[in-house]
Amino acid sequence: MKIFSPETTRDLEDYYHLRWQLLRKDWQQPMGSEKDELEDQSYHLLVRGEDNQAIGVGRLHFISDTQAQIRYMAVLENYQGQGVGRLMVQALEQHAAANNRNRIILHARENAVGFYIKLNYQTIEKSHLLYNTIQHYKMTKEL
Repeated sequence: MKIFSPETTRDLEDYYHLRWQLLRKDWQQPMGSEKDELEDQSYHLLVRGEDNQAIGVGRLHFISDTQAQIRYMAVLENYQGQGVGRLMVQALEQHAAANNRNRIILHARENAVGFYIKLNYQTIEKSHLLYNTIQHYKMTKEL
């Protein structure tokens, strides 16, 4: 397994395609909906498996001088529970800490709340409802 910040055209194509596939496709969202206006200001991670397949993605951006936000976290289903997501979150947290951010916030999908709790995130409140079906919860962690 290799975890890194995508830079080549192929890595970026695989990164965004996996984001769309895991976070948008099943809700009939068009390709391109997996991107937002903060892409160029963000720190991105791509995980490739032993066969060089893209298996995980995640992003961090700074929201203030002390806080960062994790977004677009996703791992292919058959790789979940193997530590891929944990390694990505730890790498994103390390990047935040190295840039003097001491707090991470995120909005976790309901089915991911338990994952973040295991990583010492605390649930703050019910957040938004994406596509009228996916409940999110605001979570935070002090670094």
